[in-house]
Amino acid sequence: MPEIINIDSPTQKIRNVEVGEQVRIFDFVNLYGCHIGDRTKIGPFTEIQKGVSIGADCKISSHSFICDGVSIDDGVFIGHGVMFINDMFPRSTNADGSMQTEADWNLVTTRVGKRASIGTNATILGGITIGEGAMVGAGSVVTKDVPPFAIVAGNPARVKGSAQDHA
Repeated sequence: MPEIINIDSPTQKIRNVEVGEQVRIFDFVNLYGCHIGDRTKIGPFTEIQKGVSIGADCKISSHSFICDGVSIDDGVFIGHGVMFINDMFPRSTNADGSMQTEADWNLVTTRVGKRASIGTNATILGGITIGEGAMVGAGSVVTKDVPPFAIVAGNPARVKGSAQDHA
């Protein structure tokens, strides 16, 4: 059973995180209320929010942001500076000027399939499924589901080929 850890240090903020065995978490991270699977590596300057589930044997590179509502299967690679989005209509305040809270917006979920790879600086909109073994090119903006083993790139990301040969 995964261990629940709490660390509050000058270089790490880790609160109520389920951590599997042999997980490596580097400095300058902010993790809270999430699950990290066995042998996964979390790079520096990364934030992983509550409700996120990350499978075993994943590599999460530095400067990435993984928000509530994201589920990442086993063996996934997340490049540097990858950003996930979970709110399709973000606002700071309500029409009356009051600050928005969690009750004022709808969480949209995203799933990344087993052994998928997401390149550096990609942005993944909410409500997306990235299929098993798919590859998302660096700098892509993913606005629609990515089929299993597809290679996508661009803004918006479009299918460019098949990753079957690279599986």
